[in-house]
Amino acid sequence: MGWIIPPPKKPTKTASEFLEERREKVTWLIQQGFLKSEQIIKAMLKVPREEFTPEMYKDYTYLEVPLPIPGQEATISCPHSYPLFYEALELKKDDKFLEIGAGSGYGAAVAREIVGVNGKVITIENDKKTYEFAMANLQKLGYKDVLIILGDGTLGYPAEAPYDKICITAACPKIPPPLIDQLKIGGKLIAPVGHPNYPQDLIILKKEQDGSIEISSVEKVLYVPLKGKYGFNACI
Repeated sequence: MGWIIPPPKKPTKTASEFLEERREKVTWLIQQGFLKSEQIIKAMLKVPREEFTPEMYKDYTYLEVPLPIPGQEATISCPHSYPLFYEALELKKDDKFLEIGAGSGYGAAVAREIVGVNGKVITIENDKKTYEFAMANLQKLGYKDVLIILGDGTLGYPAEAPYDKICITAACPKIPPPLIDQLKIGGKLIAPVGHPNYPQDLIILKKEQDGSIEISSVEKVLYVPLKGKYGFNACI
């Protein structure tokens, strides 16, 4: 299983064409059942995904394929992936949100719009080239209050813990224990769990009031491997 990535080419679409495609994509995501929450719909309409896509892939921004970005095995995920994760996570206003795998910075920008002025977004990226790409995109679009960290995302970011919601955007052999520890009581974590060569189970982990863990499965997904102490590079 895999994705067919379109060939790189010089972009030809105008800003108004991208805006129209964004609106059409949001309508399609609602029709397909990926998008339901008003706050997430507003965020998807507001954030210009094309500004987080490398120049030579910009015209493909709203196709349902992941597109290459700077860094090793790095991509900007399919458009439907973001509402798939955020709706299942029930990401909402005022949440403190930790994202593992900054990628292009698009996911953090959408999350920032969802959590609003009283929420907070922290994103961690372990690849320096990808980190620099995400940082530049977020700065360019004015998301200067998103905290972006270069480091091992499997260790989380204890300085800002605990988190209401945590999102892992790469395939895990299992949920990294430090991330479970940094999840608030009543909080939720979403992650693809399984081998990166095969479809993974997208799971939701909830930390109950007594500290116990409840796990449920959303659907099958396909993501690149998580890197770091608790990632696949440590056990393959």
